[in-house]
Parts: sequence; structure tokens; C-alpha cells
Amino acid sequence: MKKLLVLAVVAAAAVPSLAAAAPAAVVPAAGVSAVAAAAEPPSFVATPVKSYPAFDANQAVAVDARYFYAVNNRTITKHDRRTGEPLLQFAGDTDGPFEHLDSGAVVGSKLYAVHSNYPEYPMASSIEVFDTRTMRHVGTHSFGIERGSLTWLDRHDGAWWAGFANYDNPREDGSGELYGETYNTQVVKLNDNFEVVAGWTIPKAILDKFKPMSNSGGSWGPDGRLWLTGHDLGEAYVMKLPEAGAELRWVATVDLPDVQGQGIAWDRSTAKNPTFWAISRSAQQVRSFTMPVKSIVDPVAKGWQVNGPGSFRR
Repeated sequence: MKKLLVLAVVAAAAVPSLAAAAPAAVVPAAGVSAVAAAAEPPSFVATPVKSYPAFDANQAVAVDARYFYAVNNRTITKHDRRTGEPLLQFAGDTDGPFEHLDSGAVVGSKLYAVHSNYPEYPMASSIEVFDTRTMRHVGTHSFGIERGSLTWLDRHDGAWWAGFANYDNPREDGSGELYGETYNTQVVKLNDNFEVVAGWTIPKAILDKFKPMSNSGGSWGPDGRLWLTGHDLGEAYVMKLPEAGAELRWVATVDLPDVQGQGIAWDRSTAKNPTFWAISRSAQQVRSFTMPVKSIVDPVAKGWQVNGPGSFRR
């Protein structure tokens, strides 16, 4: 009976309130040391704002000041943000060049959608550009065979940023090889010609959560941090660029109620009340949230020090 009571207390502590803005308690699991449990950053919970029916909210959502754009494999549907009404739709033919639209980002009057040939191999990717007023296709940039499967794109700090996903799923060619291996997933910075100028890995503890899938969404927040999502879990991972090394720094995790990963978008059209957007594939909905950005604190320690005489490490 005593063991059952202890388990009940641990289970209750692990379920945060939807309205919580403070870090959720971290309780070490049986057989896990306190040191290992403390290595994971604090957790928070997003606050739901509004939900919209969206019949093709299957891959991602993009957003601007007046509209949101539900992304499916071959379609992008423009909706009125006030009413949720669908207004226009780009629809690729089943035998056309569009196979797997993954996510999108609105920059100015253009919607930049990322596209891949998933699950075909070798992996090939492109960026497809649409006019947000007419939803007509107005441009393309092909990466050909690159670092993986392009899953998201965003604009931040005068550059483009993107995620190239790899997977632990077996390839469909019968070779028995994995589809790139999840640990090879990376985030890259691109110049205005979409040329890679830098790249970072995602911490393995996060990639282990993604397996056998990978990083599906990414968007820079108004807090100057990069927010990432996986393929299935209702969590956003808050990241910072490292001061040294090649791995992104994991700052916090935010629980997303009734969301199952996929492509995300920060609405940066207003500095006063920025909102975070995601989809629920199971409910065929687009959802918006407010995020506890002011409660998230960047780690202070850099991970190194300079030693003087008498304190040299030996």
C-alpha cells in the first residue's frame, strides 16, 4: 500500500495544470539518478487561445496578420483568422511535382513552403514560393539531394534558417538501411541565395524523443529563441544558438495541449501579443497559444572558465 501511495504522488506531480506558467516539477524515475534528471531543462505549459476547424491541417500551419495557411501534402488552404473561413486553396495535382509539403513561413507577401520527396530515396528537397494574396505558385529553389529531408524554413536576423530531417525508419527500397538516421538531423543557416553558411545538431536527448521520426517544425520566437517540434509529440523545445560547439542549447520544453508535433509558426505580425500556432492532426484543427516566454530563463553557465596560477586543471 505504501508503494502505491508513492506512485500516486509521483504521477500527480508529473501532470501540470493548463494554466501553469511556472516550471513543472521534475521527478526522477525509478533507477534514474537525480543528476541525470536534473540535466533536462525546465518544463512549462502553453495556454490555448483559439481553435479553428481546418480540413487539411495535416502537415503544418503558417500565419500572418490576417490569415492562416493550413498545409497538407499537396495543398495549402488560406483561412480568415477572424472567422476561420477557408478562402483560397493551392492544390497540386496527384501526378504533378508536389509530393510532400512539410511546412511554411510567411515573409512579406510571400509564403515560403518547404517540400520533399519523403519517403522516397535518395532524399530530395526544395523551397516553393506562393503569393499570399492569390495563392499562386511564383517561385522555386531546388536543393536536389542534400543533407536530408527539408522539413521547415524561417527568416530571422537577416538570414534563412531550415531543418533537414533524417529518420530511423527503414527505407522503402528493401535495402534494410535506415532513412538517414535520426541523429543526422540538423538545423542550418542559409544566406539569401539559400546556400548553407552554418549548421548545428539537435541534442540527442531530444532526438531520442523524436525517434523513429525527426524534427518536423521550427520557428524563431519573439524572444529570440528557436522553437522546434517533432513529428508526434505535443511539445515544443526552446533552443538557443551555442556560444561554442556545434550543438544547439536546450533551454526549456513547453507542453502543447491537443497538438501532435508537425509544422509550427510564430505570429510575429504584432509585437504586443505574439501567438504561437500549431495543428492537431487528429482533430483537423489549427490552434493558437500564448507562451510563457517571460518565465523561460537562459542558462547562465557558459561551460568553461579561465584558470590562473594555482588553479590549473591537471
